[in-house]
Amino acid sequence: MHIGQFFYGLVCQVFGLFFVQQQGRYSAGLWFGVACAMVAAVHMAHTLDRALLMGDAAAKIITRGYIFRYLMFIILLVIVSVTGIMHPLTVFLGYMSLKVTAYMQPVTHKLLNRLLHETDPVPQPLPELEAAQPEGQAPTDADGLR
Repeated sequence: MHIGQFFYGLVCQVFGLFFVQQQGRYSAGLWFGVACAMVAAVHMAHTLDRALLMGDAAAKIITRGYIFRYLMFIILLVIVSVTGIMHPLTVFLGYMSLKVTAYMQPVTHKLLNRLLHETDPVPQPLPELEAAQPEGQAPTDADGLR
């Protein structure tokens, strides 16, 4: 995703060269937003990894991570808006690289596989686990039969 976010930033930067008057504020806001999106992507990956290990509590962990990321971004946008160092809309534009690259990920994955001459591993079925039943007992639903 980081490669896609970087290229999204480059495309927005090139368009900004032709249409923006305050190049410095535009560039600073755009790349600050892209950097925030990259940090958010790493936080999202860590949150999902942690949630996958938690079982029933996964929904709470994912929700807390989502709320934390967006609260932090809102706080950053308020700070940027109050200080006027960067343009808040360009910070938001840069942060949207997270969304754009998430939707574009299958396409960029295939493209990178072609460029790097790699292939995805072929999924293999898991071996059947045969539970040994004591003689004379019928299998139960707890053994995985339905």
